[in-house]
Amino acid sequence: MEYEQTILPSGVRVVTETMASVRSVTLGFWLGVGSRDETPDEAGCSHFLEHLLFKGTATRSARDIAEALDAVGGEMNAFTSKELTCFYARVLDRDLPLATEVLADMLCAATNTAEDVDAEREVVLSEIDIHLDSPDDLVHADLAELLLDGHPLSLETLGTVASVTDMPRDRIHDYYESHYRPSNLTVAAAGNLAHDEVVRMVDELVGDLGRPGGDPPVRTPPERWGTGQVTVRHRPTEQAHVLVGGRALPSQDPRRHALRVLNTLLGGGMSSRLFQEIRETRGLAYTIFSYASGYSDAGLYGAYAGATPRKIDEVLKVMTDELDGVADSVTDEEVERAKGALKGGMVLGLEDTGSRMSRIGKAVCTGADLLTVDEITARIDAVTLDDVRAVARDVIGGPRALAVVGPYAEDEADRFATHVA
Repeated sequence: MEYEQTILPSGVRVVTETMASVRSVTLGFWLGVGSRDETPDEAGCSHFLEHLLFKGTATRSARDIAEALDAVGGEMNAFTSKELTCFYARVLDRDLPLATEVLADMLCAATNTAEDVDAEREVVLSEIDIHLDSPDDLVHADLAELLLDGHPLSLETLGTVASVTDMPRDRIHDYYESHYRPSNLTVAAAGNLAHDEVVRMVDELVGDLGRPGGDPPVRTPPERWGTGQVTVRHRPTEQAHVLVGGRALPSQDPRRHALRVLNTLLGGGMSSRLFQEIRETRGLAYTIFSYASGYSDAGLYGAYAGATPRKIDEVLKVMTDELDGVADSVTDEEVERAKGALKGGMVLGLEDTGSRMSRIGKAVCTGADLLTVDEITARIDAVTLDDVRAVARDVIGGPRALAVVGPYAEDEADRFATHVA
C-alpha cells in the first residue's frame, strides 16, 4: 500500500492509495457535514442534498449523469451519516477522468431546482416511511434519541416527515452553498492510479468549487446522557426488538482498539458470548449482536436482540447478565480469538478498491490518524486482557438505557425498568 496526500491551494484535501494489481479505481468526494450539523428546521437537509445532487447540474441532466457512468460499466452512489456525506464512483482505471469530471460537476454546480426538490421530496418521504415500517431500525433510532437526550447526534439522518415536507428549496440550496466548500471537502481514490494525476484533475475540475473558503461545522459534545431510562414504541409485530446501550468512546479515543476487541468477543460473531448464550445454548433469539459507534466527540454502544414477545424478559435478563459480568470473567483465550477475528476481518474487508477508498477518505475527512493496515494490526495485537477488562468496566459496566419496539403499550416502560437499574 502506498498513501499519498496533497492539500490544494483551495484547501481541498486529496488522498490516494495505489493498487497496481487491479484494473479499477474507486473515487470518493467526502464532505465533513452530516445530520448533527443541521438546525431543527434543516433536519434531513444533508440527506436531501445527497439525493438532489444526482438530479442535475448547469450542464448535465439527471439522465446525463446516469448515462455517463452506465456507458462505461461504472457504478455511482452516495450516503449520508451523522457527521459525513460521501459521493462516490467505481470505474475502470481508464475511466477515472470521466468519474472525476461527473462528480466534480455534481459537487460544484448542482442546480437544486424547485421542481427537482418537489419531485425528490416524495422519494425521501418514501424512504422515511420504509424506516418507520422497520422496527429493527426504529429501535436503534429510539435508543440514540434516548441516550443523547436532544443532542444533534440524536437526530435521525433522514429527518422527519414534518421537516422534509416543509423544507423549501432555498433552505436546501443555502445549506449546500454554506457547507459544500473547499475547507469541508476531501477527495479520496484507491486503485490503479497515479497520485499526481488525480491531484491535477481535482485541482482543474474542482478548484475552489466556485465558493472559496468556508468553515467546518462547529460541534459540541453531549453534556447529558439519558441513562437509567426506558422507551417503548408500540408496533403490532410478531417479534419484539430490544436494544440495551450506553455511553461509549469517541472515534479517536486511545482505548478504542480495546473496545473493538471487547465488542467482538461480546457480540461480534458466532463465537461471541451473546450469540452462544442467547441463540445457541438457549434458543431465545434468531438475531443477536452488539456494536460500538464512535463519533468525533462521543460514542455509544448497544446490544440488540429480536425475539418472540413472550421470551423478551428472559432475553433481557441473559443479555444484561452478560454485560454485567464480562469485565470480571473475560479470558485470555477470548481476547486472543477476538483479536484474530478483528485482524482477519479487516484484511479481508480491504481487498477491493471501494473499502480502501472509504478507509482513507473517512480518516482524512475527519482528521483521524491515517494508519496502515500493519499499524492497525500492531495496535490490536497490543491490546491486553487488562485493557479489555478496564474498558469493560468503564463502558459496558456504566449506566444504561433500553429501547423496546414491539406489541407493548407505550406506558409499559416501568415493566422493563429493572433491566437498566
